[in-house]
Amino acid sequence: MKLVGKLGVCAATLTLSGLCATGLAAATTIPFQLDPAPFSNPNGSFDAPSVRCVAEVGDQPGDMTITGGKPGGWGCLLSSQVRWVNLSTGASGSARLSDGLNGIPAAATVHTGTGQVAVLLDPATPGPITPGLATFFVP
Repeated sequence: MKLVGKLGVCAATLTLSGLCATGLAAATTIPFQLDPAPFSNPNGSFDAPSVRCVAEVGDQPGDMTITGGKPGGWGCLLSSQVRWVNLSTGASGSARLSDGLNGIPAAATVHTGTGQVAVLLDPATPGPITPGLATFFVP
């Protein structure tokens, strides 16, 4: 009888911990970068460092936010085009990063749906810049 009681307590504990874990979704930050090519130099230079952006997933199911990788969300190119495709569902779309006015960093939140997503960030700035590409899972 003691074994049955212990199994019951163990099952209840596992069930309760599973319910708690599903209620606490943690956001994940996935970094990626864009590489400038000043003077047509694909290796970049010291005066034109890589631009570091991040994809934030996990705040809301099926949503991702593209923004800068520096503190406060800064660091990604302003007004850049974000193109995405959900490789699991075939859904696709595009958005534009905000312009960074009024102290608000460039960001775009899109609903991709759950699945493996590929993102291409194409800068709106003039000059040769290699677009940033990232793939990740959106919960």
